[in-house]
Amino acid sequence: MDFMHPLTRMRVERVDEPPYVIDERVFRKFDQRWNAFGRILYDREAPFYRRGMYDKIPDIVISGKEGYSRIDFAKTMGAWTVHDFFHGAFSWEPLKDPNAVMPRPILDKYVVEDPEWMSERVKEVAKLYGASLVGICELNRRWLYSRDINGDEIMIPEEFRYAIVMAVRMNPEAIKKTPSFDACTETALGYSRMAFVVSCLAEFIRSLGYKAIPMGNDTALSIPLAIDAGLGELGRNGLLITPEYGPCVRICKLFTDLPLKPDKPIRFGVSEFCRGCKLCAQMCEAGAIMDRDDPSFEIFSPCNNRGILRWAVNHDKCYSFWVENGGDCSTCIAVCPFTSVFLI
Repeated sequence: MDFMHPLTRMRVERVDEPPYVIDERVFRKFDQRWNAFGRILYDREAPFYRRGMYDKIPDIVISGKEGYSRIDFAKTMGAWTVHDFFHGAFSWEPLKDPNAVMPRPILDKYVVEDPEWMSERVKEVAKLYGASLVGICELNRRWLYSRDINGDEIMIPEEFRYAIVMAVRMNPEAIKKTPSFDACTETALGYSRMAFVVSCLAEFIRSLGYKAIPMGNDTALSIPLAIDAGLGELGRNGLLITPEYGPCVRICKLFTDLPLKPDKPIRFGVSEFCRGCKLCAQMCEAGAIMDRDDPSFEIFSPCNNRGILRWAVNHDKCYSFWVENGGDCSTCIAVCPFTSVFLI
């Protein structure tokens, strides 16, 4: 249902086509090895080649700088636990060997008679597990990575017709402490929560007798799929802007053969707002966000895919700042006016 956004006073409306522009002449599927974390391993020309985000931690934690103590860093490491160590969260196959005292029953495949009704149940269950926002779209395969972080070609069988995209909100008060470790901890919690949510939803779908491929940042591009699923629009900061939480979210998604009804994309004036705002560009300590008025097809880093109309972010500058900081930065989230209307 359409509604009025409290910040822009613009109507959030469902539209037939996603609010992005693609130049099909130059667009190609993106190779995951060319995002910042892949280039750490493979791109000898990257300014951060073989440089980890935590390389400078021993010096940082003894510096005495507020928000960067040994205890603060330990909190961040603890918050990553579910995402980093529960590898089953992103398994393409049903999970095995449960830590339970009794066997699980094997039931007949659930027959979906009404995909729209099933879609509502999926959304209810996803939110029960911890998703803040849920949308569904037909899987546009242009958003699959051509190859994964190991260089293996990504092949998703045609039976996986739908993507369920979920956003997990973060606490804006913690994010506003960026780039300190308190904000890094909130980012880590977001990733661990999304691992929990997407793995639980995958097992829910598998328990009905259908297939599910859960994922975080791997396998496919999260933001365009979230736009296709009606969760938001792309902002100047290169992030998904949602009407409810602005960019203060983390995204996970799941591919499935479960019969579902796709949602329509939305528009609520993000590009128009970002043209005049420029606050994220002005406040970015790395100088990674463009302050030009209009989006373009120009790219500024090998991390940028060609053929997409947007304000491209210079990820070379962004990740290099993370290395110096000893943790990720969320300034572009913290200062975004759409984050400021997020009431927790």
